[in-house]
Amino acid sequence: MIYHHIALNTILPPLTYSHTAEIPLGSRVLVKLRGKTQIGIVWANQVQPDIDVHKILPIIQVFNDFRLPENWRELIQFTSRYYHYPIGQTVFTALPSLLKENKIIEPPEAPIYYTLNDVGKTQTPPPKNHAKKLAIWSALLSGSLNLAALKKIHPKAKDFIQEYEQLGWLNATTLATPPIPPSPHILNAEQVAATTAVKSHLFEYKTFLLHGITGSGKTEVYFDIMADVLARGKQVLFLLPEINLTPQLLNRVAQRFPDMPTAVLHSQTAAGARGRDYLRAMLGQAKLVIGTRLAVFTPMADLGLVVVDEEHDNSFKQDNELRYHARDLAVWRARQAACPIVLGSATPSLETWHKAQSGAYQLLTLSNRANELAQLPDISVLDVRRVPLDNGFSPQVLNLLKENFKNGGLSLVYLNRRGFAPALFCADCGHTFGCPNCSAKMVLHQRARQLRCHHCDFRQPVPHSCVECGNQDLTAVGQGTQRVEETLKNALPHAKIARVDRDSTSRKTDWADLYAQIAANELDVLVGTQMLAKGHDFARLNLVAVLNADCSLFSSDFRAPERLFAELMQVSGRAGRAEHRGRVMIQTRLPEHEIFQAVKAQDFALFAEHELAQRQLFNLPPFGFQAAIRADAVQMREVVDFLNEIRDVIAPLLPENVWQMGAVPMLMARLAERERAQIFVESADRAALHRALGLWEQVLAQYRDNKIRWHIDVDYQEM
Repeated sequence: MIYHHIALNTILPPLTYSHTAEIPLGSRVLVKLRGKTQIGIVWANQVQPDIDVHKILPIIQVFNDFRLPENWRELIQFTSRYYHYPIGQTVFTALPSLLKENKIIEPPEAPIYYTLNDVGKTQTPPPKNHAKKLAIWSALLSGSLNLAALKKIHPKAKDFIQEYEQLGWLNATTLATPPIPPSPHILNAEQVAATTAVKSHLFEYKTFLLHGITGSGKTEVYFDIMADVLARGKQVLFLLPEINLTPQLLNRVAQRFPDMPTAVLHSQTAAGARGRDYLRAMLGQAKLVIGTRLAVFTPMADLGLVVVDEEHDNSFKQDNELRYHARDLAVWRARQAACPIVLGSATPSLETWHKAQSGAYQLLTLSNRANELAQLPDISVLDVRRVPLDNGFSPQVLNLLKENFKNGGLSLVYLNRRGFAPALFCADCGHTFGCPNCSAKMVLHQRARQLRCHHCDFRQPVPHSCVECGNQDLTAVGQGTQRVEETLKNALPHAKIARVDRDSTSRKTDWADLYAQIAANELDVLVGTQMLAKGHDFARLNLVAVLNADCSLFSSDFRAPERLFAELMQVSGRAGRAEHRGRVMIQTRLPEHEIFQAVKAQDFALFAEHELAQRQLFNLPPFGFQAAIRADAVQMREVVDFLNEIRDVIAPLLPENVWQMGAVPMLMARLAERERAQIFVESADRAALHRALGLWEQVLAQYRDNKIRWHIDVDYQEM
């Protein structure tokens, strides 16, 4: 018998199983665990058992359909080690559902590429009056194309291919690089300098920060570099923070790389399609992989470039189960593959900016808009401390919106709050309606006549009276996107208004429908949340109004100012991207705050310098490293005592340069009927921090039950 370690979807380390022959590493197998059959991945073979061999179960079945490659297993091992998460569960987080099924998976068929061989090239081309047949001939003469690409030229391409094959005029291969047409865009001097810098390092690891103002043409820089990499037959991994950015990017990719085999991986991709694209990338069939954070785990046969767009975005950090940061793993993958990585943003994370300033990353700057006629928006900060507001709108903003509608412009009203109003309030006794499961207020959704918790999704009908005093005159307090939309419909009765938030864009086709409406000039005002602040390019949009911009400044999270600045800069950048200069109006009760001054000056470096100086005083990232040990239980006292007891056990063993605090409630202290607390562990030395977390992990591993649940969050982004 030969013994193997099998990684399973469990908190346990890889377990030992036997088989009559050695099984290649990365193979899928079927085994039994606690009486149930499970899919596992061979993690080690030829192992020496450390238990009685009579207790070792045999492997039930070996699936010889494919093997997960060594570099993928190395990525999983690093991820498990760095984020202190069980390796088996890390494996199964990274795998698509298709690969977890108990069946043999047929590998996707590689597309066949056709080109004229030496004999074919000597033949007489079709006559000019057979234009489409001549176009097929010319395409086969100039490069390799698959049948799908040839059918775009002529719907009967298959008949011509069969004819030419019978005549012996074609070469057919499964490995080919489709021709890449030249770009229709002429890059400006800054864009050329950026692409030249990256192209000079195509065969080595190097991290670049592409810091470009909104509308500066970062995507065209990505595409120019990608064209070089793809033309060499290598693969590109392109990461986006949000699913809603994917359709717009895919349209641009289809225009720039029309026949390039592309895999699209995100949570709204159908399970079967996602699994097949995963395998296509692993087998080298898909040359371009586009996806959200989970796509960072896609195995790729010959990775030549990694691009992370909007690298500052919090969506790259997973906030449950395996709490990884896709941007940081993307940098690790580029180092592993010895290829360049480009991190792009108009408002880089302060960690990335600091690395660029210190020389660890190379800074590339785009300081002008790509469209020479486009100008930066005119940003105004409006003090509303003594201004009467109509459901959040100042008279000045409403007048601007009316004027812009009259002139045929497209406006965006930005408010980072879904629903009709944040809270329902009783004016008699002061009662507000909170979620019974969470320490959060219920949000009023007027159209559905519901109160909803945006944290656990608890829902209940709007009450007819106050549960405390019986008062039936309940007041909606604050503004949500639904309330803003309703106010605008009253102020602009003839305008076509679209609300864009998670409630209104839940279906797969919603974003495509929205883009089509905007392209057809069928909308006059967009009302949106953060979903509209990132990456969208609406040429007609020339006015942005930001309501309630101050709320983030009252957070105890040290990252709140950074997030607010990025949010305001990103949403401001949506305005005036075509020939007409845009205008941005930000309502605030704190107009003197340095954030609003930096936004008004559109000066990221000014903001970053001030914020980094503040962080350095307290050894906060990027000058120090942090992790949070978090736990939850039915009672808060249980959680606090649990964390503090382990802290006291570990304290004498900690490295000298590691600090740990006492247990404190999380900002959202109660979630889904569980009380939550945390302990922060910090150090200026990353290695020392991980040694401390290793101690925590050893002690915590003894506590695995439903009474108290725990996890470790390395490089946490939320408090």
